[in-house]
Amino acid sequence: MRKLNPLGLLLLVITSVLPTHVRGENFLLKGRQSSRINYSLTQRLVPIPGTKSLIISTVVPATYQSPTYNQEIENLAINFSPPPSNREEKIDKRGNKVIVVTWANPSGTIIATVSLTARNYVLFNPLATSMAFPLPGLDPAVKDYLLATAQVPADDPRIRNKAVELTRGVKTEFDAVQRILSWVIDHTTYVLTPRKYDAMHTFETGKGNCQNYSHLAAALMRAAGIPVRIVNGVTLKRSYDAKTEYGKLTFGMAQGRHSWIDVYFPDLGWVPFDPQQSQLFTSNRYIRIEAGLDNNETSQDGLIRWVAAQGASSQPQFEEVIDSDFAEDEVNILASRQKYGPKSILLSPEVRATFEPYLAAAPATPPPATTPTTPPPAPASTRSVPAVETPKKDVANKLVTLGNLEFPEGVNFAFTRDVATGAGGAQELRKNFLVETAEYVTRSAQYAQVFILNEPLQLQKLGLALQKFGGEGFLWVEILKDEKAPSGQMVPGERIASSGFVSLNELSSQPGYRWKDFDFSKANLKLAPGRYWIALGFSGTPVVNWFYSYGKPVGPSDGTRYKTILDQDWSSSLSYEFNYRVVGLTAE
Repeated sequence: MRKLNPLGLLLLVITSVLPTHVRGENFLLKGRQSSRINYSLTQRLVPIPGTKSLIISTVVPATYQSPTYNQEIENLAINFSPPPSNREEKIDKRGNKVIVVTWANPSGTIIATVSLTARNYVLFNPLATSMAFPLPGLDPAVKDYLLATAQVPADDPRIRNKAVELTRGVKTEFDAVQRILSWVIDHTTYVLTPRKYDAMHTFETGKGNCQNYSHLAAALMRAAGIPVRIVNGVTLKRSYDAKTEYGKLTFGMAQGRHSWIDVYFPDLGWVPFDPQQSQLFTSNRYIRIEAGLDNNETSQDGLIRWVAAQGASSQPQFEEVIDSDFAEDEVNILASRQKYGPKSILLSPEVRATFEPYLAAAPATPPPATTPTTPPPAPASTRSVPAVETPKKDVANKLVTLGNLEFPEGVNFAFTRDVATGAGGAQELRKNFLVETAEYVTRSAQYAQVFILNEPLQLQKLGLALQKFGGEGFLWVEILKDEKAPSGQMVPGERIASSGFVSLNELSSQPGYRWKDFDFSKANLKLAPGRYWIALGFSGTPVVNWFYSYGKPVGPSDGTRYKTILDQDWSSSLSYEFNYRVVGLTAE
């Protein structure tokens, strides 16, 4: 993913010591993205009776330039209806332009809208950096971004010790950054609703959302003496493809609030990173809004505060809607997979710097599953075994559930915010990062998700996290074999079994995603250990979304695929993993 020094000397040394079995998920990108995006964010509020004052803070999106991601803002309009009683504009200490508006004794619906045109482009040109590590004297203007905070505890001894461990022997800043970021990617699993959002929670549990990824990466880098700032903005729901040697790799983000980081290189300036998946860039599907020390500080955009009469305990009715229209969109990206890097997907432009490629630790061989458990990832070359086999153990009588099980069941994403108490006793609604990660899976493509069995299983049912939006028709699930394609990849193959039909009327009409189980209990289907594919089928005109998790929380990197009616094979991969559950019987 990253090119070694221009003389090639380090490349010769590294190549001679790389184990032949190592195969990372490091993709080096070449090409560009360029778009003209008409964007708007609208907030609608209905104040509670007896509200004395209501305040909305809005951060003005600004033009931004870096060696990779660039944002040019045009046609900016910020409107409030009805007009507020007071309006104040200021530049905060991090350089964000903030508009604060107040309504006295408000009644009726309040609408706040930010609309703009963003000309966003990303250049995947080779980047050269030669900064030594530890960094020499820094510009005083960036030293604040070495500070420890409650959410970014760069001074915690455990964080400092890990930063020292990860950067031991490092000679350049880029080497330090890529080691830290690769470790964060490989040791963190994305969850939408973590209990806490600080770096230590993720350091201890290995789980978190975009805020956690950003805070942990920032804490480790600041502990190593590298300035990092937290960035907040919005990601847009428009996927993009990168061409690989095997086909297409498709990347997608949900439409909603997001957190990422900027890393400071004295010879490059501030460069954006998304610790969930990308290094030295963010895609042009990002609208950049606000930056600061941590997410507690970058909380001004979308902040709603109110003071109500004594005894009032409810909160305003609230809805936030994001719209985007890509008036122009050009994507031309080639992705080259490297033989080093993390075991989870990481994207980057080519980097010309002296560094030692990060090698992910080889996974330990898992013991046979004896309790309900989620199977560990298996390599892409895992051999398929015969699909139907009588378990060699005793009678299958223990019910187990496995899969990618964590998602916010039943949540209405448009209306969810937490209430907190702010300064002076005012109540607050802060923006959240709960986003609807889902794919529309009942149109002109079929989608398939791998699952892995470590022991024989008599299948009872397969559940998918689905939401119905309309239409009529039927759904069903097929189980497919895992077969080797001419390219050498393992892809969905021959059908093993199908569930019965499920009428769309059987899916809930309430907002939110819920498990929908497809019955296999009557098929007496006994599956041997190995890899299998879940493929969703449909007829009629159903409009159904299937929820997914960022990254690959459970399965291998090649384990989510799709095929359009024009495709001859399953060569198109997705960077995320659908939420599914496999329920069946195994022996005690």
